[in-house]
Amino acid sequence: MSSRAAETTRAILTGLDLTGLAAFYRDLHAHPELSWQEHRTAAAVAARLAAAGFTVTERVGGTGVVGVLRNGDGPVVLLRADLDALPVTERTGLPYASTVPGVMHACGHDLHLACLAGAAEALSRARSSWSGVLVVVAQPAEEVGEGALALLGDGLFTRFPRPDVALGQHVGPTPAGTTIHRPGLLMAASTTIDVRVLGRGGHGSTPELCVDPVVTAAHLVTRLQTIVSRETSPSDPVVLTTGVLRAGTQANVIPDEAYLALNLRTRTDGARERVLAAVRRMAEGECAAAGCPRPPQVEVTGRFPLTLNDPGADATVSAVHAELFGAEAVIEHGPLMGSEDFSYLGLAEHNGGTAIPTAFWFFGGTPWQVWEAAPGDGPEDKLRTVPGNHNSRFAPSAEEGLRHGVTALTGAALAYLA
Repeated sequence: MSSRAAETTRAILTGLDLTGLAAFYRDLHAHPELSWQEHRTAAAVAARLAAAGFTVTERVGGTGVVGVLRNGDGPVVLLRADLDALPVTERTGLPYASTVPGVMHACGHDLHLACLAGAAEALSRARSSWSGVLVVVAQPAEEVGEGALALLGDGLFTRFPRPDVALGQHVGPTPAGTTIHRPGLLMAASTTIDVRVLGRGGHGSTPELCVDPVVTAAHLVTRLQTIVSRETSPSDPVVLTTGVLRAGTQANVIPDEAYLALNLRTRTDGARERVLAAVRRMAEGECAAAGCPRPPQVEVTGRFPLTLNDPGADATVSAVHAELFGAEAVIEHGPLMGSEDFSYLGLAEHNGGTAIPTAFWFFGGTPWQVWEAAPGDGPEDKLRTVPGNHNSRFAPSAEEGLRHGVTALTGAALAYLA
């Protein structure tokens, strides 16, 4: 099956004109929108799918878009990409850089959408080459881990055909033409934790009359580092990052409170619960030691699931990618400590008790000349200098990244539809 899918992919993508698709990508990149605000982006994707012959429904799960193309008997295949951007100020210097102050497609979702559109259009033009139902989903709010659940809650698999397999991909800073696959656990679970340290404010000249939450929060940031270094096993990896530390508005005012936002990455539920308990214990201990008038507020405000690939689906897709890009370009790597909410689409507890096979992979977006010019001999050295996801200078190749991503997604779909 993989040989037939690869041959069909090559045939329908022969002479693929990237000019219009690249213009679409650059337009999306120049007009990024934050989670749950992706109205312009969603409308642009919907228009493109409608022009390709899909039956399109907008505002699914908020700002989501679902396109359905029925083409005879066969499996139902879902292709998914994400709509939202990040609150990052772009520093790429690209001629099509973000025109929205403080907002950037720093994770590559604009490229995902362009690849999704390209694959959908190619498959629509080549309906004589496959049979089945193609469901194309542009998902909102991936960056906050809420969009996939919102789609499911709005009847994604009751209002629209329930898929036999769900497929998704993500661009990364590796060289264009490479793909990263892994059966089973591909990416970690993520948990967002908000901590409020409640002190007693006052004049900066009389700290003895106050309980300074800034000092307490600073101690807590340092103490939290010992959770990974002293309370977790190296065999059960954990990442705990303090992404936000905010307090005060004036140099001579001791504020009433300080705010921390923590990001936790784990590969097991047990590790997650142990770290959460440690965060609460340390926050309460530091506040007690400082004499805070009230205990801290510790709240879990967001979470992503483990990204789990169905072994059979991953093997099917990676076999096609090996034929399309060469076996040496298909890399088994991971598990990675990044996170995605894509796996919600396949988990049994969110799908009426029956799991849906899912396959998710990474494709490279860095031009080869940029990769080869980067300092270092090995991939790890180069990844320290090549701007990656969530970096203000992340700039995957419009042409090479598009060609690679469209090919990868089209081939994966045809592994089931051809």
